[in-house]
Amino acid sequence: MLTLLDEREPPWFPDPALSDDHGLVAVSEKLGPERIKLAYQKGIFPWMKMDYDPHFWCWFSPHPRMVLNPIELKLSKSMERLLRQNRFEVRIDSQFEATMRACASSERPEQESTWIEDDMIHDYSQLHQEGVAHSIEAFEEGEMVGGLYGLAMGRVFFGESMFHKKSNASKVCFAHLAKVAAQWGIELIDCQVHSEHLQSLGAREIPRTEYLNSLPQLLCPLPSIVNWKTLAQDYASRLPIPKSSARMRDQ
Repeated sequence: MLTLLDEREPPWFPDPALSDDHGLVAVSEKLGPERIKLAYQKGIFPWMKMDYDPHFWCWFSPHPRMVLNPIELKLSKSMERLLRQNRFEVRIDSQFEATMRACASSERPEQESTWIEDDMIHDYSQLHQEGVAHSIEAFEEGEMVGGLYGLAMGRVFFGESMFHKKSNASKVCFAHLAKVAAQWGIELIDCQVHSEHLQSLGAREIPRTEYLNSLPQLLCPLPSIVNWKTLAQDYASRLPIPKSSARMRDQ
């Protein structure tokens, strides 16, 4: 029997290991930042609303689970060359909500509609303000042309979605995420479900039980091992100085 989460109680989820291979764990009327955080800690994430009344949010823990060990990232020679060329300006946490909205509006041939709705954007943006949710963005000539976002806890980055307006822009962001993860000690990037794109970058599927059993150790202690504020400032310091600013500085 499917569990309807009670909005009046403290956040709680049934054991995700008991769900079927599709991974539907529970449904709820609302999301809520505290419930979202608990969900990821339990190996669960919100993924789409029911497409029929009462349009509850659906919470999943799929089997198998797509994950990436950051040190196992695979980049093609052309992608390595693109990264060396620094074609895109990469920033961290500079446009979180805009990144979510760009992901929401991104066309996905395998899906009829987006699962990223306004109430999700509101709650994840609050988690961003709390320092739990983060984004990595790629810019070209001042325009954001790619990005990704997710949650960071302990030694895990829970990836949620990515988008690109220019070819390879999202791959560049993902490559930077893996680089940051490897440098700071993140051991797992959760990619949730299989895609050929992620598999080409080195992600692989593991049994749900293996994923769930690994989380308690990876999430201890719970705060992200990465100092995201310092990291964002470091990335910002690498950006080229606009010509107008340079002229003002030289005057």
